[in-house]
Amino acid sequence: MIIGLDVGGTHTDAVLFGSHGLARDVKVPTDPDNLYETVLTALDRLLENQKARDVKRLVLSTTLATNMVVQNTLPPVAMVVSGGPGIDPEHFRVGEHYYVVPGALDHSGREIEPLDEAQVKEIGEKIRAAGLPYVGVVSKFSVRNPTHELRLAEVLAPFVERVFMGHPLSGVLSFPRRIATTYLNAAVFPVHRDFFSAVQETLAKKGIGVPIRILKPDGGNMNMASSLTYPAQTILSGPSASVMGAIAFAPQDRCCLVLDIGGTTTDMAVILDGAPVLAAGGIEIGPYKTLIRALQTRSIGVGGDSVVRVRDGRISIGPDRLGRALAYGGPLPTPTDAFCVLGMADGGDRERAEKGLLPIAEALQTSVTEAAERVFTEACREILAAAQQMVNDINSRPLYTVHEMHEGVRIQPDQLLVLGGPARQFADRLSSLFPGQVRTVPHWHVANAIGCALARTTCEVTVYADTARQVVTAQGEGYHEKIPSGFELKNIREVALDLVRKKALARGANPEFVQTEVIEEAQFNMVRGFYTVGKNIRVRAQVKPGLIHGYDPVSETLNRSDL
Repeated sequence: MIIGLDVGGTHTDAVLFGSHGLARDVKVPTDPDNLYETVLTALDRLLENQKARDVKRLVLSTTLATNMVVQNTLPPVAMVVSGGPGIDPEHFRVGEHYYVVPGALDHSGREIEPLDEAQVKEIGEKIRAAGLPYVGVVSKFSVRNPTHELRLAEVLAPFVERVFMGHPLSGVLSFPRRIATTYLNAAVFPVHRDFFSAVQETLAKKGIGVPIRILKPDGGNMNMASSLTYPAQTILSGPSASVMGAIAFAPQDRCCLVLDIGGTTTDMAVILDGAPVLAAGGIEIGPYKTLIRALQTRSIGVGGDSVVRVRDGRISIGPDRLGRALAYGGPLPTPTDAFCVLGMADGGDRERAEKGLLPIAEALQTSVTEAAERVFTEACREILAAAQQMVNDINSRPLYTVHEMHEGVRIQPDQLLVLGGPARQFADRLSSLFPGQVRTVPHWHVANAIGCALARTTCEVTVYADTARQVVTAQGEGYHEKIPSGFELKNIREVALDLVRKKALARGANPEFVQTEVIEEAQFNMVRGFYTVGKNIRVRAQVKPGLIHGYDPVSETLNRSDL
């Protein structure tokens, strides 16, 4: 059986999924100050009277790393950067302990200025004196030649506990994004390591020996060992759990919008022809633009427990949440109280909800029932307005899905898939405001945890070949080989597909069900004087994101003997 567990801002959802489908689900309140206890509470309730040996797979999605970035609680780490031709690296400064050292490569990876190792050692002394255990190092064009990064790491290693390098993070060229991503990787690492190590040890005491897998923001997962090398890749994994929970029910030839409406926020994403749309460059979170591959998502502070106010005669919802709804013992009126007044809630103290909405009704000079109607409608309008803005943003950039690039395609969703705690209530009202079909996802209250459980192990690689120099490299994978001068695009495709398969297996993928594909390729001639001296070839390959082999979305069962 598989455990899927998704830590949300308000609730933590956990499911036990087996050959007959959903066997058990639990929902517990999230304690943002103690996510470890939240996770253990959910697992304890989920596994009550269950045989631990029946658990074959466990996938977690947490807000741990996201919270650290959003709440600006990242621990201090050092960054050491060497630049090259172009913009001064000082413009890409992150953190208080940021050092720029002499040393440069050109765009092809050739050294044009050696590293000043004496200065690097002096910086190492400063880092040690500041008590910083982790440092990130990045050199411009390191994906073409990682020599400077490797040497920076070697020189700084005696001064710190661990060095994080930039070139293994992605094969995409972007110096500022690589600096930000490396910084986050180093800063998130200690908390990520301590949290998941503690969870793993606790599970072992319960007799569950399966390795933890962790959901990524691109909708795939990786094993814990890989997550310790790339902890920043766990940032914003929550919205991807929602998408993976809905993807089996999305149309294969149309565009639909996924809304995961929780107590604190609404997360939204777009699925085009059955494939989620990706963020064009990488995750943007807080002040950081990164290389972390992710689904294109947006979160807004409108949920079932968002605080409702009247400002200048108009209803205002969120973005804050100050506890549960009044009907359930909370301090202030919320959309959930509006459901309660309108007779749409499951349980709750209706009289308390009515009293709480009375000041709202008075400010609007209307009845409590009419005020509840207007609160509910306004919440739906704000969600749809934010969704349309996200769609507009997507249409203003190149459009990528996890399967391919769509050129010249303008998306306009004509279906809504709704999941999350108040999905049923919201879907009814959204259907009167949205010019298309609105459906709730099966098991909408825990669909995100189901998506977490059923997500595949994914990864990608980028391979470069320089036929003039007769080399092929994939720096993120530590791959560097000599090739014949006649090597062609098809040969590089084979190298990329072989490397991505090996990488997926190292991350815990099942070797019998690894589906690989080329998602991007380019080549151009290199000319010196009047002669073509070779080709520069670039191929990017991935393991297809999606649900694991054996899952049947019609019967909602899992036909896998190993799970």
